[in-house]
Amino acid sequence: MSAQPLKKIGERSWGITIFAFLYLAFLYAPMLVLPVFSFADQKVIDFPIKGFTTHWYEEMFAKPEMHKALWNSIQVGVIASLTATLFGLLAAKAITRYAIPGKSIAMGLISLPLFIPEILLGLALLIILNVAGVTLSLLTIAAGHVLLCTPFSMAVLVARLDGFDKSLEEASLDLGESGWMTFWRVTFPLIMPAVVSSLLLTFIVSFDEFLLAFFLQGTEQTLPLYIWSGLRFPSNFPPTLALGSIILVVSIVLVVFAEWLRQAGTGGGKMKVGV
Repeated sequence: MSAQPLKKIGERSWGITIFAFLYLAFLYAPMLVLPVFSFADQKVIDFPIKGFTTHWYEEMFAKPEMHKALWNSIQVGVIASLTATLFGLLAAKAITRYAIPGKSIAMGLISLPLFIPEILLGLALLIILNVAGVTLSLLTIAAGHVLLCTPFSMAVLVARLDGFDKSLEEASLDLGESGWMTFWRVTFPLIMPAVVSSLLLTFIVSFDEFLLAFFLQGTEQTLPLYIWSGLRFPSNFPPTLALGSIILVVSIVLVVFAEWLRQAGTGGGKMKVGV
């Protein structure tokens, strides 16, 4: 290969790298506003920053109503992630292992909540619950989140179930294991990273979700609802920035960890199984 084509390839590579950095900066640089101003010694967001303080973090930890909203979000997130991952696992198992009539239609229906505007989805669920006489509570919020989170779980688990050597399951069945024990001793260990990844991903989706929680809330608030209601009062804004900074860091860590687990589970059946 001549020097001229190599030079062009190098220039193209640098161009792509610069574009990637600019694109990432455009997406994520605005989020740096949260941690920067969470340490600013001022209640009004403006430049230049007048001083450095950790007072807003101390005030945040001293708010019992914020702690209650955080605990509510954790409860809803745990319920939604466990239920959505269970449903996603069952759906992924059926789709990848059995010849089901109308499989593509079923996948489309499960994924439909991702494409319907959440405000319409929340309104529809609210009408159904009111007609059924169901009292709004944290459980109704969790039920709405399950509807939203299940497609995310199914996408992760379908990719994993399609990604390992199915002959391992066949070997287990040939050796006399039942279908359930084959799943528990062979399939489940192989897809465990994807299951954990699904749990983390759906928990994050539920934890951050606002619109469905807004329509389906009862007397108790989740954290996004608490933050929204608190923004009406200027005195609540700086502690909210501090809380947002912590949530941002934790969310990034969980997403990175979930993606790492998902990648770790793509070894094509090289993990140990208990056959």
